Amino acid sequence: MVLVPIAQGFEEIEAITIGDILIRAGNNLQYLSFSKDLLVQGSHGISLKCHSMASEAPWGIADAVILPGGMPGAANLCESEELLKQLNYFNQKGKLLGAICAAPMVFAKAGILTNRRVTCYPGFESKLGHAKFVSDEDVVEDENIITSRGPGTAMLFALALVKRLNDKSKAKVLSDALLFAN
Repeated sequence: MVLVPIAQGFEEIEAITIGDILIRAGNNLQYLSFSKDLLVQGSHGISLKCHSMASEAPWGIADAVILPGGMPGAANLCESEELLKQLNYFNQKGKLLGAICAAPMVFAKAGILTNRRVTCYPGFESKLGHAKFVSDEDVVEDENIITSRGPGTAMLFALALVKRLNDKSKAKVLSDALLFAN
């Protein structure tokens, strides 16, 4: 089970690409609303209907938590004490954590980026706490944490997640089927 927290102002390309690719790879995925109802509006006016409210999230059976970025979506996720607590728990257990664009700042607020190699959307480097910022890679992996730069790297990010959650051959099959040249 992969959980994808969604807050008002999320980046649509990232949220949809993550979900689409992980589902195509055969993963069970749930979008979680960290808003007032299941229908959450993105930063460009496109709404996404989530599977459940954050308060009903199946944290106990999840294998991964993946955060799309976008503003103010990532900032809104930073305000959830429950999410920050769960991110700490997942990190302690070595479970997969992913964040793209502005969302690595949520990991920093949770205190899980110290001395970790990460990337993010340009301009958010100062919000990464004591992480080791990597500017020249589109997707950065450091143990159980995968980060990526932004909307244009969403497919690379999603395929990196498939490599971890499924395997490299599944990611290659998907990449080829989608005519994605990387």
